[in-house]
Amino acid sequence: MALFGRPKYTIVRLKKKDIPDGLWTKCDECGQPIYNKTLEENFKVCPKCNFHLVLSAQERIDLLIDPGTFQEYEKEMLPLDPLGFKGPKNYLEKIAQDQAATGLKEAAVIGEGLLEGKRIILGVTDSRFIMGSMGSVVGEKITRAVERATEQKLPLIIVSGSGGGARMQEGMFSLMQMAKTSAALSYHHHVGLPYISVLTNPTMAGVMASFAGLGDIIIAEPKALIGFTGPRVIEQTIRQKLPEGFQRSEFLLEHGLIDMIVQRKNLKSILSKLLEYLS
Repeated sequence: MALFGRPKYTIVRLKKKDIPDGLWTKCDECGQPIYNKTLEENFKVCPKCNFHLVLSAQERIDLLIDPGTFQEYEKEMLPLDPLGFKGPKNYLEKIAQDQAATGLKEAAVIGEGLLEGKRIILGVTDSRFIMGSMGSVVGEKITRAVERATEQKLPLIIVSGSGGGARMQEGMFSLMQMAKTSAALSYHHHVGLPYISVLTNPTMAGVMASFAGLGDIIIAEPKALIGFTGPRVIEQTIRQKLPEGFQRSEFLLEHGLIDMIVQRKNLKSILSKLLEYLS
């Protein structure tokens, strides 16, 4: 009789400390926990709400460039501290901290490679490194990428992820990069070469007001935050409630600031088709 008196199911209760770390990621948009393997297979896009989570610079390169074809430029270019900036953490300490955390020397990676067999110049900013903000090195790298594309008569693609805009720790040196990158892009456009700008979450402030906003074609990922000043600051300034979805990709497409919204899984093929049209 003891056999028939047993419960049908055995319930195993795991304590939190028994669950290994690093198996799950919580979606920044809907809070849904996602198994990391599922997330990677889905290009780091939430399967529940379609929110596109942050990709590293290397993941962006792997997403767009044919395997084994990327050649990085200016890899050893390092930032300095021209103002001797002091704060809760000084500038060089913050740089060293983010270099250790990301494995990058700076927030921008530039180089050339093949995108579905088409040779391009690619620039990527990584929002994990001081929020992808633009200091002297980022501005110089982007400018050199543009200039190389112009010299070699190649199409240019820049993928921007910058929540920090111009880098306050470098003051006017940082602001000068807005003019420098814009001037290089103006000449690139003048000689009739294509530039496609890809905006990711977030792309804000000085980056959006310079090279990110100057594409011949501007593409954004879904639900990306794009603008100059954040919505909270705007609301506090104008003392009005902003429209629903203000500064998100979908709102900006409706109002003509960007040309198209592309799902991450389709981005490489869409860029390839655009390059064929523009060539």
